Order: sequence, then structure tokens, then C-alpha cells
Amino acid sequence: MLNSNETILERLNPAQRDAVTTTRGPLLVLAGPGSGKTRVITHRIAYLLGPGGVPASAILAVTFTKKAAHEMVERLQTLVLGQSRHLLIGTFHSICSRILRQDGEAIGVARTFTIADEDDQERIVRRVIKDLNWDEKRNPPGAFLSRISAAKSHLIGPDEFRRAADSYADELAAVVYQHYQEELGKADLLDFDDLIMRTVHLFQERSDVLAKYQERYQHILVDEFQDTNLTQYALIRLLGQRYRNVCVVGDEDQSVYSWRQADIRNILNFENDFPDARVVVLEQNYRSTQTILWTAREIITPNRQRKDKRLFTENDRGERIFVFEGYDENEEAQYVATQIERLLASGTVHYRDVAVMYRTNSQSRVLEKTFLRHRLPHKVVGMRFYERKEIRDLLAYLRLCYNPNDLTSLERIINVPARDIGAKSIADLQLWAARAGRTVPEAIRALALDEELGVPCPLSKRARTNVAEFGRLLMTLQAASHELVVGRLIEKIASLTGYQEFLRDGSQEGESRWENVRELMTVADEFSAYDAPTSLASFLEDVALAADADEYDSSADAVTLITLHAAKGLEFDVVFIVGLEEGLCPHNRSIESNDLSQLEEERRLLYVGVTRARRRLFLTYASRRTQFGTVMPRQPSRFFKDVPRELVFGTARAVQAPGRRHGWTDPGPAGPVTSRSSLPRPLASSSEALRAKPAGTPTRFKPGDRVEHPKFGEGVIVSVEPRGEDAEVTVAFPDLPIKRLLASYANLRLL
Repeated sequence: MLNSNETILERLNPAQRDAVTTTRGPLLVLAGPGSGKTRVITHRIAYLLGPGGVPASAILAVTFTKKAAHEMVERLQTLVLGQSRHLLIGTFHSICSRILRQDGEAIGVARTFTIADEDDQERIVRRVIKDLNWDEKRNPPGAFLSRISAAKSHLIGPDEFRRAADSYADELAAVVYQHYQEELGKADLLDFDDLIMRTVHLFQERSDVLAKYQERYQHILVDEFQDTNLTQYALIRLLGQRYRNVCVVGDEDQSVYSWRQADIRNILNFENDFPDARVVVLEQNYRSTQTILWTAREIITPNRQRKDKRLFTENDRGERIFVFEGYDENEEAQYVATQIERLLASGTVHYRDVAVMYRTNSQSRVLEKTFLRHRLPHKVVGMRFYERKEIRDLLAYLRLCYNPNDLTSLERIINVPARDIGAKSIADLQLWAARAGRTVPEAIRALALDEELGVPCPLSKRARTNVAEFGRLLMTLQAASHELVVGRLIEKIASLTGYQEFLRDGSQEGESRWENVRELMTVADEFSAYDAPTSLASFLEDVALAADADEYDSSADAVTLITLHAAKGLEFDVVFIVGLEEGLCPHNRSIESNDLSQLEEERRLLYVGVTRARRRLFLTYASRRTQFGTVMPRQPSRFFKDVPRELVFGTARAVQAPGRRHGWTDPGPAGPVTSRSSLPRPLASSSEALRAKPAGTPTRFKPGDRVEHPKFGEGVIVSVEPRGEDAEVTVAFPDLPIKRLLASYANLRLL
């Protein structure tokens, strides 16, 4: 049953209505932040089902996170009564996993494959490097995995990669790539990139399979299209080439995942690939105040890789942007905590309405420490539940129940809890399996069943007994997986393996870890409606494809600490963006690169952060920051020059510096930003703090001067560099590394 046509289209602005009712042919929807793109996608699906007369089974909607998919389903349940269960709405990876389980055997993909996560991938590459007798320090696994992922994201397999190698580094990566794929194949594993690439290969190699899915999914909708890579785009083009009813929704100004191989050219060139595409631009923002939106617009305008959008809002003008300069990262964190306390005291916000965003994960440490001291409840998004050791251990047992060939999971738990199967026993087991032409899991099963493999077994009698007992345990659990739903299977694993007793060792930490296991059982109970094998398969896939953004819980009343990358798709009444300094945002990698597109992506990342804010925005930085144990002077981010000064409240250097001319019409004097009784007061900037520093003239030092430091002793000044009102002095001390010190605080004495 459908709600009426009027209900589907009511409260849509003209551009949104145009996007919803254009149901035939390719469609590109450029959706600015806060412009209601999720509303457009869900209402478009409802319109297809209603006036469009399209059956639910003919619609495919693709998102990038489970959270976004669930939100779509929930919204559709109110628009499309009783039919949302027939729709296929999911992430690229979950949809491709589903296709491969149904039809992947046509290209040699086992139905019972499991998905290798990042830890599994690194374990496999480490094993490959070890087998090749290479030095891991000179050949870091992460570097190889990055090259392999980039290749797969461009549909380049091992053979093509080897043929195209034009450097020694490429040749090494080609060897690892080949061995890595062989190891995945032997264990019936697919990594995240394989899920997409192998599905494309399936469609390219089996025209009958492609035709079946083209006929099934006659209308395709893709959310966050700016984040697609070339392989994902190839998948969409293959699926949509028969009926061409491909609707993509995105915003090139929010493309911030090039490090995950996302290619901004997909959205910029969509009209070239689909010349008959209709383009609809959503420019009305419903989220932010005028001041925040104007600020965001001025920040993003200098980018060249973009399509012009004139964002506007009918919301109130709102308050000016708060800019604060901290003396160091500690004062910056103190300022954030104090402002949050004042906002809470005013009664205008709750903890859950506030987010603190930063460029790198390491920046959360000082914030967490400060928030604990202030007793501010907070949650760090990115500390993933499924990465905890006890959870990973139990997931490894579950994966072995589903896929007995999963060598990576086997290696993880063969001696957890300890069962006296040491490194030598494992090495002997691997040697025996290799000599017999079998896999390690097959060799373990042979010992469990007291079978011979045709070659002598090098294991000691005791080791053989222990491995055989472990093999029989696995066989018991694998049999149980066909009878028990996944929640009950976890209980059985914890009991039979002794893992529950292993965790609950009487310590508080042990009890905390057991509580995590109980939480895993609770999550698993959501899959109890399926039969036992389907319950396990669905749960493992759901866990494997979980993303950081999926862990955000909007119902928890706590301040959110989150990276700018992870914040995309979220919104908060109050946003603090901290660490806006040269070297952090923009990051050093983009500054040092000759590729202008990297610097543009840093600008887009800040734009994403700014547009998460509904009512209040705070931008902060520090004039010095401790990095790698050394206090270094910092400069405000270059992006501050694009923030209109008339929209800012603050006295920091970034506000006082000359900015560029702005092209939009000045809305007039900002007027008072706050009333003293209800809103935060900016603390003193570090420029004021500098006036209270110990007296001294930093520039009195010059290269060649002999000086004495109270801790490092006598040294010679190598160089002196001005740093605002201070100076950075580089000093060589005997038998010590070169030191870089701030002159006004180093207590150096001329000799």
C-alpha cells in the first residue's frame, strides 16, 4: 500500500520535486550539504512505486554505509506502507557480496567465502613476505596493501599489474599481489576490493548473468556518488546500460576519500558518459544558519574541481563564527571544554548536540584527557567495537565454523585459549601440509580423524595429540553451526573452548571483556529469525562490512569526538573544529605534494566539517603543538583567509590577518554576537597570553652564539627563525640530537 501522490510530493521544493519526478533516463542530482538529498532519494523511490508503477523488486538503491541504508528503509516505511521489505537497499559491498554468493561460482568464487578485514589482509601479506624471505622493515605490509587496493580499484589484476610494472617497487608489489591473491583463494577469502572487482568480472565474463541482473534492476539509485571509485562506477554502468534509468546523487565539494581510491572525476564527468543526462541542482540548505552557510561557501569557492552551486538558506542569520587561538593544544582543549560547559549551563544544548572534529585520530588524546578532568561525558567515534581482541577471537571461531578453509582465522585462535600448540608445532604443521600438497586446515582435520597424508608427520606425539584435539573441537563447533543460530553458537564456543573461563579471570578487566562478549551475543540475537546457517552467514557479513560511521549512536547523551572524515553525513547543533593549523589542516602530505588536487581535497574536508553545524561553529588552533615529543610553533591554517572576517568573533591572528575579497553581498553589520547571560565568551587568545610571558628579547640570539640551557647544558645556536612574536632557535648540544626551542621559553643564557 502506498501513501498518496500528494503525500509523496508535499513539502518538496521545486528542485527536489524535479529530481523525484524525473523517472526516465540518466539523472545527476548535485546536492549541496543539508539540501535534503536523503529525502529526495526516498521520495523518488516512493514515486517510482506509486505513480511510476515500478515494482519494488526492480529498484536497486546503493549507499556507502549501513547507517545510511537503514535510514532510507526507516523513511520509506512511512512513505511506502508494507513494500519496503521488497526493496534492495544496501552498500556496494553488501550488494556485491549477495550477487557473488548467488552467482559467483560461475567464476570460481565459493558460496561460503568469508570477507578478509584489514587485520586479516595484513596477516596474509606478512605471511607472504616471510615466505619470500624478505625483510619486513624494508617491505612494510601496509605499503603493498595500498598498492594492491589501488590496482583493484582500477580493475587491474595481478597479471596486468606485473606487465605494467615500470619500477623496482612495482615489481616487488606485483610479486606480493600475486601471492596475496593465491593465499586469499586457498582460504576462500575475498577482501573488500575483491567484492566489487570480482562482481564486475562476473558481469564481464558471463553475459547471461549480467542480463539477469540488468533485467531485474531496471531503476538504479546511487547515493554519495562522489565517493565512488572506478570499479564501482564500472559496476553501475554495466547494470544500468540496458534501461539507462541511473540516478546518481552527490556533491563533488564533499569528495574527501581519494585515499580510499574515490575518484572525483566520476561525478564531474557523468554528463560526458551519459550525454542525455538530466541535471538537477539542490541549492537550498535546511540545516545551517546563514552565517555558517556563507562561511562554508567562501571556504569552498577557491577550488577548481567543482561545479558552481549558489547555496542559500531561509534559516535565521544566526551567530558569528567563534575563532580561538590557544597557546598550545592543552589550552585549546581547555577552551573547548569550558565553552561546552557554558553552553550546557545556558540550557540551550545537550551533550549529544555537540561534536568536536579533528583532522587526525591522534588529536583526540588531549581532548579525552581534558574532558575526563572536566567530567564531560564523551564518545570517540572510530574506536570500533569489532576491533577488540576478545571480539575478534570469537569472530575467528565463527568464521572457521562457516568457512573451514579460513587459514587467517585459524592462525589467530589455534592457541587461544592456550592449548600448548606453540610456534614450532605450527611451523611443523605447515611443513607437513605443504609436503602433502594439502592446506593447514586439511592437515588438522586429518589428525582429528587419525588419517595419514602419505608423508611422515614431523609433529611430536604430544603436539599431534593437541592438534588433533583442537581439530575435533572445530568439527564439533562446525556441526553445531548447522543447528544453532549465531547467538547460541557464540555461547557454545565460549563454553566448549574455555574462552569464557579464560576471560573471566577474576579481574575487573576480565569482567569488562566478558561484558563485551555478552554485547556481541545481543547483536547476534538480531539474526535469530533466520535458520542456523543463514543466521551465521548474515551475521558475519554484517560484521565484516561495518564501518566507523555505523558506530555513531545519536541517542547517547555524550559529546562526540570524531575525525572530519568520519563526520560526513552527520549533523550537530554545535561543532568545534580543532587543530586548524598548517600541517594538520591542510595536512603536511598535501602541502608537500605537487598535486594541487590533494590541497583541494583538504579544503573540501574543512567544508564538510563546517557544514555539519546547525547553529554554532567554533574554529580553533594552537600557536604551538607538541609533536613527536618536541614543541613546535604553528601557523594558522591558510583556509582562515577565506573566512569572512565580518562573520567572525575572536581576536586570534587568523582573524586579524588580511583576507581575500568576497564576491557575495555583505549582509550588513554582524551586531552583537551573544548576550552575556546565555552564550559563551571567547577566552583570551594566545596573542594576549604572549604579553604575559617572561620578559626577554628572542631576536637577541644569532647563529654562532654559545648558550647554556638549564637541562641540556652548553650548546651553539645553528639558526634563528622568527615565529610571530617569538623565535624558533635551533641549537646543537654535544652528544644530543639537534634541538628546536622557542626562545622566550627555553631559558637560554648567552655565554
